[in-house]
Amino acid sequence: MDIRYVQSFVAVVESGSLAEAARRLDLTAAAVAARVRSLEEDLGAQLIQRSGRSVRPTAQGLKVLESAHALLRSARDMQALARDGAAEVGELRLGVFVSAMTSVLPSLLQGFYRHYPHASLFVEPGASVELCRKVAAGELDAAVVVEPQFAVPKTCEWIALMDEPLVVIAPAGTAEKDAHALLRNEPFIRYNRNVLGGQLADRYLRDHGIVPRQRLEIDSLLAIAALVGKGLGVSLLPDWSARWEGGQALVRIELPDRPPVRRVGLLVARHSPHVALARVFADHALQALGEAPAQAAA
Repeated sequence: MDIRYVQSFVAVVESGSLAEAARRLDLTAAAVAARVRSLEEDLGAQLIQRSGRSVRPTAQGLKVLESAHALLRSARDMQALARDGAAEVGELRLGVFVSAMTSVLPSLLQGFYRHYPHASLFVEPGASVELCRKVAAGELDAAVVVEPQFAVPKTCEWIALMDEPLVVIAPAGTAEKDAHALLRNEPFIRYNRNVLGGQLADRYLRDHGIVPRQRLEIDSLLAIAALVGKGLGVSLLPDWSARWEGGQALVRIELPDRPPVRRVGLLVARHSPHVALARVFADHALQALGEAPAQAAA
């Protein structure tokens, strides 16, 4: 089986057109059609069917599509290994914890693609703990996560990107500027205690004897910012105000003593075929976030 035939099949399915697939592959439409026919002969099944000017996969084509993508990724991985981890070869499989998908990832990718416009990334959102597991298992090459509260496996390295101290956020125009008074007296929107940021906030409240007037608990920093901006309460959460882009009417009030800190970083699989690309991504992430390069931890 010629892997170029697999590449042509995937291009046809993704573009929905033989002509468009031909343009992407810099071939003639006849050559692409011939490659797909050869693949169908090798597999003994019809993979695509025409419908007017468009082309769509058959039931058998859909069944093999995921395997075709995996085969192409494996081929790119082999190229990366053969070229000693050349930075732009292959597809970087990157995990990103959910709230960072909109607050952090866009600025990281903006700087990264400015220098490596042809790099290919697959981004998987998820909870930090689960993403760490997938990096350790080799299912992801790297992940932007909240710093693990357990020992980092020796097969991985931890690169710190930024620290986020807890702050109080309140609706714009709030006259009260005492953080503890706001937490005691105003309706409280709690960051979910199942995630580290929410756990840090809960521990801070208990340590200072503050019993808030809880209105609701939710696992979304963007949602909390929007709710506070609508005047529905105040909140205590990691300070990522520089990355809020929703235009919410908020004020940020620092805590009176040294606040707990949530640290965000990149967990990298040391033996990934894309470890060089992951480290390049980390370097540009540090630049984008205005931090000095951090030491990798074992």
